[in-house]
Amino acid sequence: MSSPFLAALRDEMRLRGYSLRTEKTYIHWIKRYIYFINKRHPKEAGASEVKAFLTKLATDRFVSVNTQKTALNAIVFLYHKHLQIELGELGFTLARKQRALPTVLSPNEIAKIISNLKGRDRLII
Repeated sequence: MSSPFLAALRDEMRLRGYSLRTEKTYIHWIKRYIYFINKRHPKEAGASEVKAFLTKLATDRFVSVNTQKTALNAIVFLYHKHLQIELGELGFTLARKQRALPTVLSPNEIAKIISNLKGRDRLII
């Protein structure tokens, strides 16, 4: 069973036209934040706790920059839109981890493959 607080958050997101995926993601990050502040009501916490949470994600949990930004957006929604509390400047540590693209072939290997192709196959590649 969901808490009345989370149900009110869901209702607010639906009224604002947020997608179901965004709603689920924001609720996930807001729950993690509430557990981080030892299940206190977010009104009892503030910018220092938000800063500590976002910094912990970057330094201890090693999340990517985009994951950290998603968590930030969820918490900003919570405070700014739902609780009408301004957090001000947070100054947290940004994550350094970027999404890594796998290297399958080197540029030289790709050039060798393309040079051996003819006609239609070369055009497709």
